[in-house]
Amino acid sequence: MQLTAMETAIPEGPIDTPSAWRSQDLARDTSWRYELTGPEVDELDQAMRATRDAGLDIIKINSRNFPLPTFGERLKQLRSEVMDGRGFTQISGIPVADYTKEESARIFFGIGAHFGSLRSQNAEGHVLGHVVDIGHDYLNDGNLRGYRAGGPLQFHTDSVDIVALLCLRAAKEGGDSKLVPAATIHNVMLEKRPDLVPELYRPIHRDRRGEVPEGKDPWWVMPILQWYRNRLYCHHSDVYVRSVERFAEVPRFTEAQFETFDLIREIAEDPSNHIAVPFKEGDIQLLDNHTMLHGRHDYRDWDDPEKRRYLLRLWICPPNGRPLPPAYAERYGSIEIGDRGGIVCKDTEFKAPLDPI
Repeated sequence: MQLTAMETAIPEGPIDTPSAWRSQDLARDTSWRYELTGPEVDELDQAMRATRDAGLDIIKINSRNFPLPTFGERLKQLRSEVMDGRGFTQISGIPVADYTKEESARIFFGIGAHFGSLRSQNAEGHVLGHVVDIGHDYLNDGNLRGYRAGGPLQFHTDSVDIVALLCLRAAKEGGDSKLVPAATIHNVMLEKRPDLVPELYRPIHRDRRGEVPEGKDPWWVMPILQWYRNRLYCHHSDVYVRSVERFAEVPRFTEAQFETFDLIREIAEDPSNHIAVPFKEGDIQLLDNHTMLHGRHDYRDWDDPEKRRYLLRLWICPPNGRPLPPAYAERYGSIEIGDRGGIVCKDTEFKAPLDPI
């Protein structure tokens, strides 16, 4: 069969990789959690204070001016686990209660800089993102984003190689992160509905949600899954997909496509396929957007706005990323290793704000 420029081959049979786990595989395996040692906390503290005392803007922090002579080597190992292993890791033990928001942000930014270059997360150029409920009704407004809303989030991927989240404050109840491998979605769909598997690998339209790079349409086209150089790649958000039909120029989805979208959600939400990871203050979660989809359980927040659930976010492009299928260029801006991903529009100016708006 002749493939178009937007299509890749479909893998034959189930995918067997370290990131093709199901929840039972991790039931007794906690090696994905890394607890900081005292000396590592001290190293982070010293690097943070050096940038703060020098008056260095957060956005100027990089791996050279935020030296981590010991912990930096550990971060390289954790990055390999994220990119080539099970697809995610969690670092625990940042003493955020002892720091101001700015000091915590400096530490987080420094850790991210050792993972790779940090990318803009929205058209406003936020390189430091704020995952907190500021009332955005993204389900009813096609130009808003879910990370600025409360409540549950459906499984999705972000538009960069690696996403990192630092918990400054946890919810009163709930709000666990949910992770499911893209390979597991492929494998389970192959068992349940092999007739729908090809739909995963066909190009579909997606909504840019009002964040439109110069010269581009307010949508882009890309398959949900791609099999490229013997590796699986995933890019999906049910919200971004379904809302694209608000544009009359975009072709309507077929019944088979809607069945596929529904089954992706069903498979991902099955507790036997995903794990739920609680967020405690000082936890950092890092995951690979090419192999993992992530979401969020519903939560009950504190009445006091100063105590409400609050995460900082980074989008990271590692210097040693994998080659991407050509279709990614339409969303990532480029597929050049070490310089791709993020959202950049005509008037985007990069900044690292300490407040969500």
